[in-house]
Amino acid sequence: MAGEKLGADEKVKRGTKRTLASLTVLIVGLAVLGTWGATGYYSLDPGKAAVILRFGQLRTVVTQPGPKLHLPPPIESHHIVDVEEIRREEFGAPAAAGAEPPQELGEAAIQTKDNNIVHLEFAVQYRIVEAFDARFRVAEPREMLRDAAQAAVREVVGRTGIDAVIAEGKDAVASESRELLQGFLNDYEAGIEVTRVQLLEVQPPRQVRDSFDDVIAAAQDRDRKVQEARGYENEVLPQARGQAREMISKASAYREESVAEAKGETTRFLSVLAEYRKAPEVTRQRLYIETMEEVLPQVEKILIEPGTTSGVMPYLPIGRPKAGSGQ
Repeated sequence: MAGEKLGADEKVKRGTKRTLASLTVLIVGLAVLGTWGATGYYSLDPGKAAVILRFGQLRTVVTQPGPKLHLPPPIESHHIVDVEEIRREEFGAPAAAGAEPPQELGEAAIQTKDNNIVHLEFAVQYRIVEAFDARFRVAEPREMLRDAAQAAVREVVGRTGIDAVIAEGKDAVASESRELLQGFLNDYEAGIEVTRVQLLEVQPPRQVRDSFDDVIAAAQDRDRKVQEARGYENEVLPQARGQAREMISKASAYREESVAEAKGETTRFLSVLAEYRKAPEVTRQRLYIETMEEVLPQVEKILIEPGTTSGVMPYLPIGRPKAGSGQ
């Protein structure tokens, strides 16, 4: 009986041990699974994108910020890319204090269309717009961007004269360089957008710098004189236009007055003609008398009808006496 009891206790103990071992394995397994699953958790900040890969292939690109979860590695993995930051690369400028001046740097020396050497410092501002392309299609995006930017600027400056690069054509050079650089990056599928290419400092070769300064000063004097001439033009032209309008107005008024006077004379002539046709002799005599009054307004006139006198003409001065007669 004692042996049977001992065997039963041993069986219970062994069963308990197996149960505890199974529970321990289960707990450890669950812990391992939980820890493994937690590796698929990540948090995405605003302005960033997460590229999710499944067995090394693109599954999706997440841009919504907040806590996220994907299948744990090595099934899936995530790569965070900043798609909001505006990055900046400078070319031709010294990297730190004590470095060589820009004119001594090789990347600052660029040949122009007219075979001159110009020392040019410029900067490129860009941002990432395609997270997957920027992260996986280009091995070294920064170095690639710098090489492409120098190639674009050198190509544009190489087909532009030095005067345009230094003076009036700087904005055109920067704009054309940005478009060309963006074309390069699109061909590379770099996932990068160039927001601006800025020419920081453009200088002629040191040996002829004084001459170029004189040319720039002369161009500034030319622009100043042109502005003065335009100011004088803006002052004189309104006056001339005002005088022209005044003369045109006077001419129009004179025309209207002359036309109206001519019409009035025509109307009067036609009315006289109508009266003349009715009584030619009377009208002729009246016209003659009126004409004499207009021609000789200050002369005393005496009218004598033909055939009314013979010999001595009887004359009786009736009316107002002449001035100075004493009567």
